[in-house]
Amino acid sequence: MLNTHAKDLKVIQQSPQDAAFVQDPYAFYARARGLGELVYWADYDMPVALSQRAVSVLLKDRRFGRMPPADLAPKDLPDHLPDFRRPEAYSLLALDGPPHVRLRRLVIAPFSTARALDLAPMIKAEAQKLAAALPDGPFDLITAFAQKLPIKVISNIIGVPNEMGPQLLAWSHAMVAMYQAGRTHAVEVAANDAAAAFYTYLNDFLDTRLAAPTDDLASELVSRSSDDPLERDELISLLVLLLNAGHEATVHSIGNAIYTLLSQDQPFDVTHPDVLSQTTEELLRFEPPLHMFNRYALEDTDLCGFHIRRGQKIGASLAAANRDPALWPDPDRFDPTRQSSPYISFGAGPHFCLGAPLARLELEIAVKALFNPDLNLRLIEQPLYGDTYHFHGLTRLMVEKTS
Repeated sequence: MLNTHAKDLKVIQQSPQDAAFVQDPYAFYARARGLGELVYWADYDMPVALSQRAVSVLLKDRRFGRMPPADLAPKDLPDHLPDFRRPEAYSLLALDGPPHVRLRRLVIAPFSTARALDLAPMIKAEAQKLAAALPDGPFDLITAFAQKLPIKVISNIIGVPNEMGPQLLAWSHAMVAMYQAGRTHAVEVAANDAAAAFYTYLNDFLDTRLAAPTDDLASELVSRSSDDPLERDELISLLVLLLNAGHEATVHSIGNAIYTLLSQDQPFDVTHPDVLSQTTEELLRFEPPLHMFNRYALEDTDLCGFHIRRGQKIGASLAAANRDPALWPDPDRFDPTRQSSPYISFGAGPHFCLGAPLARLELEIAVKALFNPDLNLRLIEQPLYGDTYHFHGLTRLMVEKTS
């Protein structure tokens, strides 16, 4: 039913689990944006911002937050989700204002552009190692490369042993399923179990780092002796977020990027060092891994000429904004020569993606390692995008080397 808070908005319907939408959500975005910068997506029972301008305003305006006002937030949590809620309580993604600023500033430096560049040799070495190990004959690039590189990188930064990679992936997949369309009770139970195991592992891991610090982020955080020490739950929440966000989206970015380059018959010249950065920016605009984030109105306000009441939930469609024809001519065309514009794949405002410099660098290095004449990869089947909205990534990417 149309929420009376946004009764003047144009209403549009589209199941996020519809097969055609899953494979190509951009046709819907264009149709919805034709109704206005802000429309009412009936299936989500909320307004959604679609234009670059509207999404940018929504994400940057401090009158909108990640969580609803405290007096309007749900009071009772489901009994079967206590372990999932524990790390979520201090998640950077769920905090606003001073609590968010306090925790974010603790990890800004380790994920700065300068620190990311310091990691470039390690990332290149891992990418080259994975590329060299790609098998002859058909193989799935997602499992053979795209899943392996990001987890190695973020594990290296935090200090988690590499052999924990498969387990971290399993826990992460179970937890992020909570934010995908069509989640079920079984999904929630699996996420809660994963969160409990993840918490226990990190708690024990931090004990070892506290007793014997090494040169990694976990040791740096757990041994803090400033006037603002981290509580253990806060620290674990930070590490869960960094481990999950530090690889989940990058897996999709790599898969989407290589599929785009192969399916559109791009020349290998697009990965020349002089233009690689520009190509990467266009890949991130064209096929971002995350399509929507939510905000709540913290007070009565206006957005794009519409009155939004306090407590109203609103969607910010990053992918729709990235193809706004008001900003990009012929936005549905992949053009690696396109001049860079302020695409919004990493969000904006206080919650701008902490790991954006690292994600860009990883994607550049992965594209260079994979899209080259030494491998000369070719598609051997039409891949499918997974039914995981608001994530947008391939279930697998079957290719083979032809060099």
